[in-house]
Amino acid sequence: MSATGILPGLTRLYELGAFTVITLSVLVTKRRQARRVIGPLVTAHLWRAGVRQLPMTGFLGLALGLVIIGQTVALLTKVGAHEYIGTVMVTVVVRELGPLLTALVVLARSGTANAVELGTARALGEVEALESLGIDPVHYLVVPRVVALAVSVFCLTTYLILVAVVSGYLFAFLQDVPLTPAAYFAQLNDVLRWQDFVLLGLKTALFGAVIAVVNCYHGLARPLQIEDVAEVTSRAVVESIVGCVLVDAVFLVGYLLV
Repeated sequence: MSATGILPGLTRLYELGAFTVITLSVLVTKRRQARRVIGPLVTAHLWRAGVRQLPMTGFLGLALGLVIIGQTVALLTKVGAHEYIGTVMVTVVVRELGPLLTALVVLARSGTANAVELGTARALGEVEALESLGIDPVHYLVVPRVVALAVSVFCLTTYLILVAVVSGYLFAFLQDVPLTPAAYFAQLNDVLRWQDFVLLGLKTALFGAVIAVVNCYHGLARPLQIEDVAEVTSRAVVESIVGCVLVDAVFLVGYLLV
């Protein structure tokens, strides 16, 4: 990669890091301020980023269970390797596909909406109007979105995994796989460790925070014209995906070490 490609990437990484630090500092220092205002904003974003995504997340969990778990259980049983069913489910669904699919759903439905909304507000001068009224735009616009998306991705991932595990067994049952529900869930229980729950919670919360920070950064960081909003949104989507993949790579190393 040429220097002309590396330098802009490093600059963008530095700017995103600075924006993240600012967001975290505002979240900590102003956590007790304007609760009656920020609380309803967090609730509204939780509804949009979390509750409204339940049907789509459930559909993906059903598809994941039928396509991945059901067929894997049937195949491993046929070759006499059913003792690896729990390992495959935890590795593929709980650790990797479940969190990533959920993050992509939230990015597609809520992350892009945040970039469009904030970019439009920036282009129309609404952000400057907030500043003139003494309202911190990061506290009012960014913090509720970061908190809501972090919680939403965690909850939706848990929901997707549960749907996938149950639907996977149903698909295996329809294929007459000689595996009782007790044996199926016992294998899953034997493979799961407490570290899996901790790392799953941290990973999904970070996915949500990354999506929120990147999209809010692109919507607010620079002065925009209204015609720039579409380009900024597409750039935010790409960088959010890259950020989630990098976070996933870090946690992959963590899974190998624990």
